[in-house]
Amino acid sequence: MTRILFVCLGNICRSPTAEGVFRGLAEAAGVAVQVDSAGTGGWHVGNPPDRRAQAAAAARSYDLSGLRARQVCPEDFDRFDLILAMDRSNRADLERLRPAGNTTPVRLFLDYAGGSQREVPDPYYEGGFDRVLDLIEAASRGVLRQVSQPQ
Repeated sequence: MTRILFVCLGNICRSPTAEGVFRGLAEAAGVAVQVDSAGTGGWHVGNPPDRRAQAAAAARSYDLSGLRARQVCPEDFDRFDLILAMDRSNRADLERLRPAGNTTPVRLFLDYAGGSQREVPDPYYEGGFDRVLDLIEAASRGVLRQVSQPQ
């Protein structure tokens, strides 16, 4: 079973959306995966996803209501097979947190979407939750194709 961690800044918009979307698509496809999400910052630890993110996800039948924000910890690098960052800044923060000698791949999530956009924009201040969902669904399908292929 592949274990994937989705990471953004505060773990209340992009990464919990990615967790919920990917979990839903994997379940629908019958692919067994373990998924979680976290933030590089700890401002929102224990809080549910942003209400706007929840509403946009619910409109597409994804339930984020049970998720709670947490901060990335060094142990995550051993607990997960793949860590997917929503943008370059989060990826750089993850590389700084990486324990010495750890080789867990840390990649940009949108590298799996097949388009030219490399970063999932943060909708917290500027909105665009539906656009973020479009990007997350596309990247999730790409990741799902990869993890469901025989090794």
